[in-house]
Amino acid sequence: MKKQHDFTQGNIFKQLRAFSGPIMLANLLQTSYQLVDSLWVGNLLGADVLGAVAISGTIIFTVLSFIIGMNNAALTILSQQKGQKNQEGMKRYLNAFVVLLTVMALALGSIGFIFAESLLSLLGTPAIIMESATAYLQINFLGMLFLFGYNFISTVLRALGDSKTPLRFVTVAVLLNVLMDPLFIAYFDMGVEGAAFATIISQGVAFLYGIIHVLRKKLAPFSIPRLPKLQDIKLILNLGIPSGLQMSVISAGSAAIMSVVTTFGAPVVGGFGAAGRLDSIIMLPAHALGTSVASMAGQNIGVKNWDRVNKIAKYGVLYNFVIMAGIGLLTVIFAEYAVRLFIQEEEAVQFGAKYLRIIALCYPFLGINFILNGVVRASGAMYQVLALNIISFWVLRYPLSYLAAKVFGDTGIAIGMGASFIISSVIAFLYFRFGKWRNRVLFK
Repeated sequence: MKKQHDFTQGNIFKQLRAFSGPIMLANLLQTSYQLVDSLWVGNLLGADVLGAVAISGTIIFTVLSFIIGMNNAALTILSQQKGQKNQEGMKRYLNAFVVLLTVMALALGSIGFIFAESLLSLLGTPAIIMESATAYLQINFLGMLFLFGYNFISTVLRALGDSKTPLRFVTVAVLLNVLMDPLFIAYFDMGVEGAAFATIISQGVAFLYGIIHVLRKKLAPFSIPRLPKLQDIKLILNLGIPSGLQMSVISAGSAAIMSVVTTFGAPVVGGFGAAGRLDSIIMLPAHALGTSVASMAGQNIGVKNWDRVNKIAKYGVLYNFVIMAGIGLLTVIFAEYAVRLFIQEEEAVQFGAKYLRIIALCYPFLGINFILNGVVRASGAMYQVLALNIISFWVLRYPLSYLAAKVFGDTGIAIGMGASFIISSVIAFLYFRFGKWRNRVLFK
């Protein structure tokens, strides 16, 4: 491995800046992936089919949340093994992840394909779009192995300190999807099924490219799969399951906040939806920094270098503040123009812009949660981070948004959410500073 991939030594700020940049770009490309899909489907096939894709997308997102949880477990285990320079341990856990994730991907893909229509019925999918939604969802479930593998290889490389190579895989997938969507949908006249095939083929090619590239360059110690030890599987599930539940908590919390938003009528819902799309882009740097500090801290936690772990957290918080404060300022200035990219109705635009201008001031505080929780997660304290997320969404964000909306009207939605960002960042700091996450021992 190259020396620059070793985060147990060297200039922390330079490493953080160089390592987080490609992750930010990869996250941006992933976001554009979904946007391009929606643009082609909406323009070529119409609103009904776009609705079918959107409903199917909620189920795919649930599965993706589980994958992210398992990948967080991989990031924690493999980064600590990398820090310890334990090549045999790395090989052993890589094998366990490959076997477990392959079995899970095949099982989930099969179950999802069989019960796709039942799952869509549970979500109340209208009969008029049920056929399109089922076809789209079933094809995506057929490609589940590609989705698992494509994300896992990127996570492995990031755990080892390489964020540039995964960017190649994401770029391949996005470019192929951009080219194949119109080709399959319109030229081959495959409709919504064409959009689904374009997605899984682009992910499949990126996955195969990733495997070949990693094996040829010997970027990770993969070996011929064999039956893993039971204790390795137990450790992976013990970290992966609570990490996956974190995403479920976030998803359910977001749905609860939407129940507050809908009480103010269609213009507020429309403005909030547009602001939410912008939010997802605006928060990409903080997400990337959270992943970066998790990899960097994990390597140092592996060798119990706590002084360096604390410095990684400090530099991460400071870098986050600079970036997110800058983005927040730009958001305040250009909020209205940004919202108009998505909607034109004046009342909805005004609410969306007002919401963004209030919430933008609190972006740096939400970033602190990503940074400090990322460091804590790198120790393997997944249940503790799950508890912090429950507090953030269900004890703070939803109740404060609900109460502030009662007092201040629709303006209160942003006030309540912004206040929850600030308070939860204080709680995250207190747990980081005084919690017992440093006592977590993964490997005997």
